[in-house]
Amino acid sequence: MSRKPAPPALSELLARYLQNQASAHQEGLAFADLSGEVIPHEVAPAQPIDPRLAWDEALAAVRWLAPDASVRPGQAPPDWPALVASQESETALAFCAGNFPQLVRDLHLLLRADDLTQLHRPVGRPAAVPGLLAWAEQAERQQQYPQMLLAVGVLRLARQFDLAQDLLDRHKAEVPAAWQRAWANETAALTWHRGKPDAALALWLAQPESVPVLFNRGMAALFLGRPADARPALSRAVQQLPDSDAWHHLGRLYLALAEMRR
Repeated sequence: MSRKPAPPALSELLARYLQNQASAHQEGLAFADLSGEVIPHEVAPAQPIDPRLAWDEALAAVRWLAPDASVRPGQAPPDWPALVASQESETALAFCAGNFPQLVRDLHLLLRADDLTQLHRPVGRPAAVPGLLAWAEQAERQQQYPQMLLAVGVLRLARQFDLAQDLLDRHKAEVPAAWQRAWANETAALTWHRGKPDAALALWLAQPESVPVLFNRGMAALFLGRPADARPALSRAVQQLPDSDAWHHLGRLYLALAEMRR
């Protein structure tokens, strides 16, 4: 009788994830010059994040949720490199527009935590990004997709929560059918990152299944102290994400944390 291969050790998963974080920086947007700026202190050292890589990952949820729509990488919004470089480390990261897995940098914090429910806290202050705000206003005036979704996601990433919420509320009744699932995911993600985890999970549970929604259900359950609920959702999401994808590696990390809490 053949034996089922043993799952990779957590240390191996973390090594793979860290390797993925340090992906090539040969081309793309320039790294932000933060000379003279206050750089958030990180407990663990981390590789600088390539803004182009981050932008590509920031589009991933939209591609999954609107597969029949045209989603091209296009040009990142103004201030994107500075916004990426100024981000503090996250722990409980939603799979949505604007977010990228490399935001989860302090892996030691995740490994040391006895109670993951204490780690989900909104972090950072609203970022001063006038170019990005102007870009979001233009996207709203033109009412084009996926630019509208990306405007919501990037405003949320900049901790401009009220502006992102206003944008969602003003246009929720007129979202084209092809983009409604992605819009619903953004609504739940904003709720999550504003510090309303139970309400966010309820929104994700009410949405049709997709890779981002399964990922988010599992992630939310994990950080709400429900690892038994987290495991099947994360497992199904990870199985569908290509192993070359950074979201796959973050999903496996969350799944490993859920497995440790049997």
